[in-house]
Amino acid sequence: MAEIVRMPKMSDTMTEGVIAKWHKKVGEEVKSGELMAEIETDKATMDYESFNDGTVLYLGAKEGEAVTVNDVLAIVGKKGEDYKALLEGTSSAASAGGKVSEAKAESPKEESPKEEPLKEESTAVAEKIDTSGIKAEIVLMPKMSDTMTEGVIAGWNKKIGDTVKSGELLAEIETDKATMEYESYNDGTLLYMGADAGKAVAVNGVLAIIGEKDADYQTLLKAHEAKASGGSTPVKEESKQESKTTSSEPAAENKAVSQESNNDRVKASPLAKKIASEKGYDISKISGSGDNGRVTKSDVENFKPSQAVTTDSAKGASAPVLPKVVGEESFEEVNVSQMRKTIARRLSESKFSAPHFYVTMEINMDKTIEARKSINEISPVKVSFNDFVVKAVAAALRQHPDVNVSWLGDKMRKNHHIHIGIAVAVKDGLVVPVVRFADNKSLSHISAEVKDLAQRAHDKKLQPSDWEGSTFTISNLGMFGVDEFTAIVNPPDACILAVGGIKETAIVKNGQLVPGSVMKVTLSCDHRAVDGAVGAAFLRTLKGLLEDPVRILI
Repeated sequence: MAEIVRMPKMSDTMTEGVIAKWHKKVGEEVKSGELMAEIETDKATMDYESFNDGTVLYLGAKEGEAVTVNDVLAIVGKKGEDYKALLEGTSSAASAGGKVSEAKAESPKEESPKEEPLKEESTAVAEKIDTSGIKAEIVLMPKMSDTMTEGVIAGWNKKIGDTVKSGELLAEIETDKATMEYESYNDGTLLYMGADAGKAVAVNGVLAIIGEKDADYQTLLKAHEAKASGGSTPVKEESKQESKTTSSEPAAENKAVSQESNNDRVKASPLAKKIASEKGYDISKISGSGDNGRVTKSDVENFKPSQAVTTDSAKGASAPVLPKVVGEESFEEVNVSQMRKTIARRLSESKFSAPHFYVTMEINMDKTIEARKSINEISPVKVSFNDFVVKAVAAALRQHPDVNVSWLGDKMRKNHHIHIGIAVAVKDGLVVPVVRFADNKSLSHISAEVKDLAQRAHDKKLQPSDWEGSTFTISNLGMFGVDEFTAIVNPPDACILAVGGIKETAIVKNGQLVPGSVMKVTLSCDHRAVDGAVGAAFLRTLKGLLEDPVRILI
């Protein structure tokens, strides 16, 4: 019997996941434990393994599209089994519930007169949903991260009327974590595009329709919209499609003009920019074949630098380029990435809901510098100063359990284990992988683990278990030459330690002014969970451990 596979909740904050890649296509056999898809959340791209056996009958979204948590990810059953009743039953239940509620809320006094129209609408919806004769399929925007609500079309690689083959690149979609290539999982003709390049499509919104040439996709689209709206007749999307179809040729004619008129901000897909950078090409010299002159992957791969030099020389001979006038005003508006939106939301919630207080302390790092030099002579991996800080923080937390807490609103959790979150800067944002049971690990163990987590964070290969469950967070900007700073608490943790750089300065030692190496640290605390005296006592212990690092090993 066919069974609906729903989008799982892969992290504590996940509301949707984006399909980074399908490893199974409609009609293919899938076995329990087999890799079915790669799903991107706001933290990482993770492998999704099937938990049942059968044939893939339906895929709820195309690559690059988002699927809300608990929405239909796929349907698996027996080959040739009719799954549409199962799919439509789920949609109709959701739509009918919303329709009845809406009718009651708007006009409670006229419930009886509206009963018959509601039945008529439901009948009309049922008739429209019967699209079995239409050989086309709607592609929905998948949920690719735990906080994703929409995906932005970075660029289309196909135009309406183009033939699409399974595995071919259809579009590039930007989520809150990355811009991903979306490959088609079926064959057919691109009949409809749900949004232009640069526009956003909500999770589970229509991304495209692919099917046989001349298939009645308008009816299919109306049926889908009727289900989503509870029976209302869609008109806007159809007219939008007609407008898009009629204006496709003029858009193509203006590609070159669009490219030249935007010299200061070249339109190109992130993948195209990456490839151009690796090949050493100036992307502004590459003509784009995408929408509005956007440079795509194929444009970069087919680009010949020698032709660009010849063209530039010809242009230079006839029209010299004048420098910009000093004082000229200019600006550029950049769309906020999905990751940046998530960071803004979570840190705003933390900053304005949690009363922060800060405690700063100077630590003499002379003995730690000597210890590190000695340890690295025999250590299998190079131990950094940050590794010393992680180890010392873990040891200090063991002595001050009242700092190792989590604020949960109506209650407070006192953690008996010590999991240290390490803030890692990545493109467009920040992730916090976790070193678990840090107090039980050696310096070399911590060093190797932190390096591995940081690399996987940059490669977007972290799994939920890598970033969930921290009880305390460390943010180190010392390597950037920052002396001191304050950090915002990473909920549900109650504290975060901001670590500055080690600076050589004059210090008083045994009544004498001598050179020394000093590092400043600032502890940010959620005052709802941690009091000032508790935070100060923790820092004093941390200072003692780093000023005499032999004590860390006890």
